[in-house]
Amino acid sequence: MQSHAEKLSLLSQLIQFAKSDAPLNADEYNFIVNIAEQLGVEKSELNSLLVKKVAIEIPKEESDRIVQFHRLVLLMNIDDTNKDTELEMIRNIGLKMGLSPIATDKVLETMHRYEDKIVPTDVLISIFQRHYN
Repeated sequence: MQSHAEKLSLLSQLIQFAKSDAPLNADEYNFIVNIAEQLGVEKSELNSLLVKKVAIEIPKEESDRIVQFHRLVLLMNIDDTNKDTELEMIRNIGLKMGLSPIATDKVLETMHRYEDKIVPTDVLISIFQRHYN
């Protein structure tokens, strides 16, 4: 189970990633609100993360890192544009998380095969299982 600080770190990472290419838009914000609700973080606390950064902590469990990577991929595709800078940034985040670069690239390649570039969870998990570190 993740600590409250870890949850805030995950949300802060999502916010920083969403803001990396443009100001946070309504769809991105709503997506992050939904993640906050799933994590049990109050909306007021989430809103405070919009103005203050929390240190990004890499989740200890590989399964948690994969889930966070999946969230980042979903967030990246909300605006339906994949800029080269976003793709490079998400690759670097995957590397910093200690995820297989082959698996992360495969996920980014595979997402184009699905409607709205939403890679089904079972497909994502099978990609990482094949390339397990």
